[in-house]
Amino acid sequence: MRLLMLCLLGLVFSFNAQAESTPQGPTLLTVSGAIQPTASGQPVRHFDRAQLEALEQASTRTHTPWTEEAHLYQGVLFRALIEAVGASPSGTLRLTALNDFSADIPVEDLLTYPVILATHKDGRVLRIRDRGPLFVIYPFDTYSQLETEMYYNRSVWQVRHIEFLP
Repeated sequence: MRLLMLCLLGLVFSFNAQAESTPQGPTLLTVSGAIQPTASGQPVRHFDRAQLEALEQASTRTHTPWTEEAHLYQGVLFRALIEAVGASPSGTLRLTALNDFSADIPVEDLLTYPVILATHKDGRVLRIRDRGPLFVIYPFDTYSQLETEMYYNRSVWQVRHIEFLP
């Protein structure tokens, strides 16, 4: 039993260390606000592509209002990002894009539906010209109730910053 507890603690610390490690490549995403402070006491985390891809991944094939056909989007499951930064399972997050457009999303959305922060479309890395490098994708084709202007407006592309609000 004691050995099992030590193993579990090791996994928790290694997961948190992974979420807090310094990016080795260019920062794709900055996360701040009401999150668990890093070991240095800062409530800010920076993620490069490798760190994002180390988090739990998911995919969804869906249409969007900006595409004529369904595409396969792959990326970080938002639930995994919330857990990795130690954010509350309630509240709101504000996403800001490269062009400073911002939208607020209730955390409840991200826990109710398998929303992803897409890094790939049809197996290819999303580039800025493809609404990347990070694009919020709701599973519109799976949940018809998401096919509304409200959810479309929450599908921010070219995400660069997420702030967790209390």
